Amino acid sequence: MINRLIREIQKKNAPIVVGLDPTMKFIPGSVKEKAFSVYGETLQGAGEAIWQFNKEIVDAIYELVPAVKPQIAMYEQFGIEGLIAYKKTVDYCRSKGLVVIGDIKRGDIGSTSAAYAVGHLGKVQVGDNFYAPFDEDFATVNPYLGSDGVKPFLDVCKEEKKGIFILVKTSNPSSGEFQDRILSDAGNRPLYEEVGRKVDEWGKDLMGDSYSYVGAVVGATYPEMGKVLRDIMPKSMILVPGYGAQGGKGADLVHFFNEDGLGAIVNSSRGIIAAFQNEKYKDTYSEENFADAARAAVLDMKEDIASALNSKN
Repeated sequence: MINRLIREIQKKNAPIVVGLDPTMKFIPGSVKEKAFSVYGETLQGAGEAIWQFNKEIVDAIYELVPAVKPQIAMYEQFGIEGLIAYKKTVDYCRSKGLVVIGDIKRGDIGSTSAAYAVGHLGKVQVGDNFYAPFDEDFATVNPYLGSDGVKPFLDVCKEEKKGIFILVKTSNPSSGEFQDRILSDAGNRPLYEEVGRKVDEWGKDLMGDSYSYVGAVVGATYPEMGKVLRDIMPKSMILVPGYGAQGGKGADLVHFFNEDGLGAIVNSSRGIIAAFQNEKYKDTYSEENFADAARAAVLDMKEDIASALNSKN
């Protein structure tokens, strides 16, 4: 799957992933009203509104980007109906040729971690039959329970030729409370560097043609740390959240990429799916044209990142 992701990035000239993180405040009134007219103001109505919103966004951007990243919490908050919308979204994105990164941030041990890995990336056995329950191509994984929590995902990735992105240095402001702690028994290096070294170690056993199936999550809001981690994990794809709405911009991202122009894929979520609410686009695109606004935001993001990478070279 890592080989396919790289091919799609090269084909579309877009190291970009669109985060499909819908909330009710991002969904235009017309979409909600249509769903509620059928299902009422219920969890089922919310799930239908999310699904229809996602579908229009995907139809507008799938030719421009290689991948999408639905954040499962935004769906889980609506219970089973939300998860149905999540599954519909995953399947629809795959039908459009998009690589799907399930942003699930799972991390547990033993049989529990194995169940998460099977549920999202593998196949579960029911009698004599095998099923792929959610069937994402990649998943995000929290490594802070150690190798016990990561190994089941590595095993499934090896079997299914899928991938994971391990949280290394996240984009949120308080990430340093733990991730930046200096480890005296590790040469006075911060914890996130040690996690990066483990990512590199795990990835050596799961290599694609040029990059590993084991990637890392490193926030755009910490570009200098990204530069260090790029050197520590030369063969890992870096998933970079924090672009746009969280303050990251193209110029911050150049150190996340290798000299081959690859090695990173940058995420924008509400900066794209809620672009119609942004001052930059709201005068041009009405609420009903939210998908067109999302497309315009993707094109602007592509130009910003391409310009930054060209300046680097």
